[in-house]
Amino acid sequence: MRALRDAIMTYGKGLGADIVKVDMFLNHRIDTTLLFQMGEELANRFRQDQPNLVLTVEASGIAIAVATARALGDLPVVFAKKSATVVQSPDVAQAKVYSFTHKRENVIRVDKQYLPAGSRVLIIDDFLADGQACQGMMALCAQTDCPVVGIGIGIEKGFMPGGRNLRAMGVHLESLAIVSGIQDGRILLADD
Repeated sequence: MRALRDAIMTYGKGLGADIVKVDMFLNHRIDTTLLFQMGEELANRFRQDQPNLVLTVEASGIAIAVATARALGDLPVVFAKKSATVVQSPDVAQAKVYSFTHKRENVIRVDKQYLPAGSRVLIIDDFLADGQACQGMMALCAQTDCPVVGIGIGIEKGFMPGGRNLRAMGVHLESLAIVSGIQDGRILLADD
């Protein structure tokens, strides 16, 4: 996706060998024009799979999930929470996930009533690194008997195993941009 690639090259920074810093436009300060273009593109890539619900994990995946759900005809968006709340039902689906960004394990959870059995779930997230968040969301769907019709990602770190592992599992995975590496603080992008 040309607009996303341009934003990555203009505003993105590579930190060390594995951190892709794009918070200027994607997940701290959000370029809303780009966000809704990304949502449209992901919707176009998954429309034929006929999802009827979008699932993401809090917090930075919510914006792109909402944009995608809107472009798919105002589908509901469910986001997995990283901590229990006093108002949450005890009947939850949950999975342990290690956060590459935060370097800690979280238990993500969704009240089962928000993932009704048989829902055709499209998982959306802003980043894909080692694939833990996506696999955790897939586990939530398995616990609620919801087929996952695909996974849409804003930016995939192609030099990490997440995308390869998900594709090897037969998952329909679409990433709008794939980072092939970081060199001297510059983000290198794979060809479209």
